[in-house]
Amino acid sequence: MKLIKTSVKRPVGVIMIVVALLALGAVSLRSLTVDLFPKIDLPVAVVATSYQDAAPQEVENLISRPIESAVSTVEGIETVQSQSQAGSSLVLLMFKNGTDLDQALLDVRESVDQVKGVLPSQAGDPNIMRFNPDQLPVMWVGLTGENVASLTETADEQVVPFLERQGGVGSVNVEGGKEREIQLILDEAKLQQYGTTSQAIMQALSSTNQSASVGTVEKGDKDLQIRVTGQFESLEDIKQTIVQTESGATVHVNDLAEVKDDFKTDAGLTLVNGKPSVVLSILKKTDSNTVEVATNIEDSLKEIKQDLPSDANLDVIIDTSDFIQMSIDSVVQNILIGGVISIFILLLFLKSVRATIVIGLSIPIAIITTFILMYFTGETLNILTLGGLALGLGMMVDSSIVILEHIYSYRQRGYSLKDAAIQGATELAPAVIASTTTTLVVFLPIIYVEGIASDMFTPLALAVSFSLITSLVVAITLVPMLSSKLLQKALQDSGKRYWFDRFLGWINAKYKKVLKWVLGHRKTTVFVTILAIVGSLALTPFIGAEFIPSADQGQLEIRVETTPGSSLEHTEDIVDQVNKELTPFESVIETNYVSVGGGGMAAGGGSSSGNQAVYTMQLIPSGEREKTTVQIVQEIDDKLQEIAGAEITVHSMDSGMNMGDPIQIQLNGPEHDMLRDISEQVVQEIEQVEGIYNPESSASEGVPQMNIEVDQEKAALYGLNQEQVLGQIQMQFTGQVATKYREEGQEMDVTLMYPEEKRSKIEDLHDMKIQTPQGPTISLDEVATFKQMSGPVSLQRENQQPQMNVTSQIVDRDLGSITQDVEQTLNNMDLPEGYNYEIGGQSQDMTESFTDLAIALVFSIFLVYAVMAVQFENFLFPLIIMFAMPTTVIGVMLGLFIAGIPLSIPAFIGIIMLAGIVVNNSIVLVDYINLLRRKGMERYAAILEAGPSRLRPILMTTLTTILAMVPLAMALGEGAETQQPLAVTIIFGLGISSIFTLLLIPVIYTLFDDLTAKITKRHKKK
Repeated sequence: MKLIKTSVKRPVGVIMIVVALLALGAVSLRSLTVDLFPKIDLPVAVVATSYQDAAPQEVENLISRPIESAVSTVEGIETVQSQSQAGSSLVLLMFKNGTDLDQALLDVRESVDQVKGVLPSQAGDPNIMRFNPDQLPVMWVGLTGENVASLTETADEQVVPFLERQGGVGSVNVEGGKEREIQLILDEAKLQQYGTTSQAIMQALSSTNQSASVGTVEKGDKDLQIRVTGQFESLEDIKQTIVQTESGATVHVNDLAEVKDDFKTDAGLTLVNGKPSVVLSILKKTDSNTVEVATNIEDSLKEIKQDLPSDANLDVIIDTSDFIQMSIDSVVQNILIGGVISIFILLLFLKSVRATIVIGLSIPIAIITTFILMYFTGETLNILTLGGLALGLGMMVDSSIVILEHIYSYRQRGYSLKDAAIQGATELAPAVIASTTTTLVVFLPIIYVEGIASDMFTPLALAVSFSLITSLVVAITLVPMLSSKLLQKALQDSGKRYWFDRFLGWINAKYKKVLKWVLGHRKTTVFVTILAIVGSLALTPFIGAEFIPSADQGQLEIRVETTPGSSLEHTEDIVDQVNKELTPFESVIETNYVSVGGGGMAAGGGSSSGNQAVYTMQLIPSGEREKTTVQIVQEIDDKLQEIAGAEITVHSMDSGMNMGDPIQIQLNGPEHDMLRDISEQVVQEIEQVEGIYNPESSASEGVPQMNIEVDQEKAALYGLNQEQVLGQIQMQFTGQVATKYREEGQEMDVTLMYPEEKRSKIEDLHDMKIQTPQGPTISLDEVATFKQMSGPVSLQRENQQPQMNVTSQIVDRDLGSITQDVEQTLNNMDLPEGYNYEIGGQSQDMTESFTDLAIALVFSIFLVYAVMAVQFENFLFPLIIMFAMPTTVIGVMLGLFIAGIPLSIPAFIGIIMLAGIVVNNSIVLVDYINLLRRKGMERYAAILEAGPSRLRPILMTTLTTILAMVPLAMALGEGAETQQPLAVTIIFGLGISSIFTLLLIPVIYTLFDDLTAKITKRHKKK
């Protein structure tokens, strides 16, 4: 090849190109975005709509259903789900993979705009958002102190603006604290005395608090803008607002109500390590580096702490970059350890420091050059791309080993250094290119893989492919050039025989003896191989299956739910009991964040209800504790079951690539009430399945409600309608926002409300007076009836049909086995007609991903065969070589069984990679047998010559590949659990397959050769 010849003759040029690539690689590395996992592009959109004070039933009928109906016709939509709860509607749109989401969102917006007119006037505008997993907080910061009100002010005025100015920060959300509010406490007696109503006060405040530009006038040669100003500038302005009475008299607001600058009624309580707090969740900009953003924030906190009030403390609660950095560091450490092991193996075989340097340079050059390609393809630096480099570490030197060995053989024949380098590299370059191609083509079927499997497979495949391509270029350019300069001394030393040579000689002799035996017992050899494959498949039930291994990130969540309708104070009492039970675990808890009456960290700080509390805990790093997060979760769960009066669930949190619960059963049918009964029955049934942990239904206990039904005919007699009655009830019991008041850049609600003693008891509802348009008041019970009942917390639908979910965590068993048992249990249930179930969650994702990967595996095997057929220009020899593939099953099953690891997506990816790796040793062996036979050697002699002579390079390439992955297989460090199945699969699969390659492939070669001879002989007779 001309490239090889040029490289040997132009060493300075080659060196300068390598130096330039190393420099560019270093720059690219600094520019790569660092994250835990690759970017996950989910084809999901959300339509969120608020409908203040509406019950779930009204939200479903008036908001969710019209929106569902409108968007269901948008092209590309696969599933439409909705959740209707008090005050809000959430419609989730899941599109088919490959859908142009930008165009789809435009279509969704148009569809929603068409139904805006039929939505209630009190409803907010539907907010259409693209679901982006990257838009999750990178850090939570807690502002703690004694005075929660002052903490809120400090957060809003100092901390939030300061943090939003930091590099890479997208936005900062605030949870907890107290929200300032101007309260107008109405005096019912004064309203009657002056003959006015709360509606009149609202109208007066709203119409007075306005400023606007109304045109321009000329004054000389200038145009003056006319502006009418009337916005409230002080509380006194609000107090002195004039309200018109029915008699025409005027009174001021402070004559009718007490004006207070106060805080909104507590909707919840936020505690960090037991102290009242305001929690800030910090989101990064989309393309920002998570680790850099977190570092910037931590540095900036030191600066702002100096300006905070003396009683306020600002501390990091959870920093997601810590686990990312530890995971990245552990993978880098594994790469370094693997690299050292590979170089040691090379030194052991080559017996020369110079020869080892020649080949060893392939590793850093290939890795650093890979960063350039990763940068230009938009990949991030994460545990999967780095894991790909770690997996490809041993393979990076394979091409260089083959080239160097052949150069060495030419040198032994007396060729000069330059001629040996050119001839040796040129002769084997096509074979090396073909061998690398077989490894690379297995990644092409990735185009048929969708979902999470594709998100995992693509970055890893690109990292391995880039490193192998660059190592191939190094093998046919840099290795020949360096060999022509450095190998002379190595050759002089190579005649020395040492212990490893003697050991290899002993291995060679034993191998030759076994090879003779298998060639003499071909049927027995084939039978034993088939028996071993079948026997390994028998291990499948003991191995099991899971979706993606969860990394021990040390985060757990405790959800506390008291009886629906419980007060915030009652929930706080339960929280106090939980805190006491958590005392024994304080040594392993680094941070304890509690949101009482809120949605917690997992819900992004969204509000919930007073009967709920959510704990989010960060444990100390896994290396500093004796137990895993799962074990601690089980112990805490057992401890908290002793608390009466609340339903408490504990589970570990996974911010990785596992989406949804391990077990998710979707129940569908025409009626919500029947689904509730079925879901409770399902929970009871699956609780009996071994491995099921904390099953729960989405059907919560009903919320106590007082239903008020307005009699339209009676109301009409008094000149009233439904809306007027509803408005007055709402005013008395929840208050209404009349306008906004701005002070020093802060905006707050001006809310009209009745005194607490007029709106807290059931008697207040029965005694309530309704103002009629004519002036007189009547009792509410004159136009309405009361009925106490229970109402749903939320209502779910899927594809315009009621739905309910039963979810569960799993423990002590693999997901695949548990799913089979759950399905069997559900099949034995007698569901009413019109009702059905579907298995979703991680179980469904696993099934779909395994199906896609199985198709990719079949296509990969075909591509490997096609490449070899082109290389050999023969259909038969590739078929012989591919008999090495089935033997990988033995190694894979044995490896997973010994390691106690279930089959998962990473393990499946390892199997696909094996399809391209295991044939390389067979190619080397069969190619050399054919070469010897073409030189006139008899078949049996050629096999006995080729096997032992190729044993050394086969051992060298196999051992470098396998041993370089050992650190990954041992799962050393944080986050290594994800790559462990992949490494175990390749190590055992390649190791066992290599043994069979050296013994089975020669036997298969002779069998096919005999078959060909028989067919040829019969053909000649004809």
